Formats: sequence, structure tokens, C-alpha cells
Amino acid sequence: MEEDAKKVEDQNTTDQKKGLKQFFALGEVGGYFFRKKDPSRPSDINIRMMHGINKISIIVFLLGIIYIVLKKFL
Repeated sequence: MEEDAKKVEDQNTTDQKKGLKQFFALGEVGGYFFRKKDPSRPSDINIRMMHGINKISIIVFLLGIIYIVLKKFL
């Protein structure tokens, strides 16, 4: 009985760690900022401006979150 409870507890801990790791993973955001140019995509000025504004908004959002967290805990 104790072994089963320990297994369940260990499983919950590993699931929680995986969840936190996935929550803080910046794979898609990092891929958005650091990807190679795709030659098959059209390079229109409107699309470039849109992506530039998106990058700026992501940076401002992350800076705001960092500011709020630091203000809350420091």
C-alpha cells in the first residue's frame, strides 16, 4: 500500500515538473525570434512590418511581466 502511494506521489511530482518545464518553455517564442529566412515565403513590406510590430509587442509584454514579478517579490 505504501509503495503504491509513493509511486503515485512520484508520478505527480514528475508530472508537475514536466508541466512547469512546458509552462516556462520559450520554444515557439524563441523560434519566432531566431529562425532562418524561408525562401518560399513572400517578403512583402506589410508582412515584415507586421512581424516587426509583433516582436516589439512580445518584448514589451515580457518586460511588463518581469517588472510585475520583480515589484511583487522585491
